[in-house]
Amino acid sequence: MTEAPNPAHMTQDPIAGLEGVVAATTSLSDVDGQNGILILRGKKIEDLAGLVSFEEAVMHLWQDLDVAKVSSMVAAFGQARLAAFEVVPLLEAAPPTLSVYERMQLGLAALPLSEALPAPIAISGALPVFLAASHRIAHGKEPIAPDETLGCAKDLLRMLTGEVPPKTHADALNRYLVTILDHGLNASTFTARVIGSTQADMRQAILGAMGALSGPLHGGAPGPVLDMIDAIGAPENAEDWITATLARKERLMGFGHRIYRTRDPRADVLKSGLRQLGQENPKVKLAEDIEREALAALKKAKPDRTLDTNVEFYTAVLLDAIGIDRSLFTPLFATGRTPGWCGHVLEQQQNGKLIRPASQYVGPMPE
Repeated sequence: MTEAPNPAHMTQDPIAGLEGVVAATTSLSDVDGQNGILILRGKKIEDLAGLVSFEEAVMHLWQDLDVAKVSSMVAAFGQARLAAFEVVPLLEAAPPTLSVYERMQLGLAALPLSEALPAPIAISGALPVFLAASHRIAHGKEPIAPDETLGCAKDLLRMLTGEVPPKTHADALNRYLVTILDHGLNASTFTARVIGSTQADMRQAILGAMGALSGPLHGGAPGPVLDMIDAIGAPENAEDWITATLARKERLMGFGHRIYRTRDPRADVLKSGLRQLGQENPKVKLAEDIEREALAALKKAKPDRTLDTNVEFYTAVLLDAIGIDRSLFTPLFATGRTPGWCGHVLEQQQNGKLIRPASQYVGPMPE
């Protein structure tokens, strides 16, 4: 039996989208949209991404949570990848109509959980395996077994391509995965916390978060950035293309953010990663030209609004530069965000409070 909401604590005017409503306390991340600052467990994102591995960042995020008490997160995630590969035959037998993302959800739903590995490690370690295997299955290729001795980023690229990636590519993917590890109480993270608050198991909470992420208003922007870059084609086309797009009242993909009222700090972290890959990829220079023209055009067209580069813009260029197909951008985002989701579920369950907001009835009354 659930407890009825206390009328004394109810507001009369619901806030659309819960904008600005504080619904949880967390030690995991803080998003300062006014000043363009993202903090992960006491450190700015630029002091982590590009400087530590994905595993080290996860250990940092999970500190003070029981799950972090392992001697080596690389070894723990490696063990989790091996366990997850046992589920891959189920993915191969699934209907061919399933997308990579849906196949990943199927693998997670079927993933055995045991006391041998804490659930957050088992789940976080499994998703790279399900992503790579699902992509290869979709292209008629045999899935590749994980190498438990490698770091997550390096092994993910190896499982996708069949070849050990260059260090620069593994470093770039590590940078991206750290950048997206956690980002406040967004829609998918809030979904995970709501499900976790019911004391449902971790797997159900992450499946729910993946469902929320699949919506185009949450997780779908990086792919269209590449579509925009392809459509522009060359630096000399950028100004006219952008001007025409804004004249049609269409959105420029990769610019503006619901939270940030200045530049998204993750954009600069990823842009720095691109510079370390070199300038051989022509899309890198083209992207910088497009960014310059887009920011100038947005400032002219919308002088009353601050619309700056967001994380999706350089996410698209960085991932494309290391050979990640644009169809994998959302699955890869889910893979990098999963440890953050898990951390929020653990926090919520330690709190022990069921999330149960009230609603305001606006329907007809009985006669």
